[in-house]
Amino acid sequence: MQKMIGYMRKAIADYNMVQDGDRVAVGVSGGKDSVTLLCGLARLRSILPVRYKLTAITLDPGFGGVQTDYSAIEALCAQMGVPYVVKRTGIGEVVFDQRSESNPCSLCARMRRGALHDAAKEAGCNKVALGHHYDDAVETFMMNLFNEGRIGCFQPVTYLSRKDLTMIRPMIFAPEKEILSAVRRCALPVVKSKCPADGYTERTRMKEYLTELERERPGLRKRLFGAMQRGHVSGW
Repeated sequence: MQKMIGYMRKAIADYNMVQDGDRVAVGVSGGKDSVTLLCGLARLRSILPVRYKLTAITLDPGFGGVQTDYSAIEALCAQMGVPYVVKRTGIGEVVFDQRSESNPCSLCARMRRGALHDAAKEAGCNKVALGHHYDDAVETFMMNLFNEGRIGCFQPVTYLSRKDLTMIRPMIFAPEKEILSAVRRCALPVVKSKCPADGYTERTRMKEYLTELERERPGLRKRLFGAMQRGHVSGW
């Protein structure tokens, strides 16, 4: 986890993500990225020169009409002294059963974002931390370029004026392999996604494509990430 702390500390400092008195809602899906983010932010409370509070928020999509068991995440939060909120939703049923979306990821993401923002406001938070990492940034950049013909990515810090919330992504410098290593070394609890599209998304295909290109051109992801920073793409 020490490496993860270093990556997160740099991102928070470089992009001024957290200030004194912030109340940060951590979006915790139960996957490796969000659980690592939660643990990292919890540990950084005693390291960073600013004081902030955390609230972990999980949105249960209710895939197949079945509630997911998040008791392992609840126990982790209790151990770290972080309040934990689980919001049960019907997002899964709307996306896959009622709407039968051919491209469900976009609608699901929009609905989950809206529900997370509302839950953060209800919890009295002014910021929302998301678990996007280094590889996510490169994949998003390439997906936008290939699929939409535009140069762009999510921003490290985004202010949402309509909700009066600031979105932060403290793991943007953390490679996915380091997250996997932290989860294994720290034996962090991971709740397997029950999404019917898990593993069959556009992001999965882009990840596989970049892996193929990386074999031919070692260091490709690093160069793409560097280009995004040098070009100040989307606030990078």
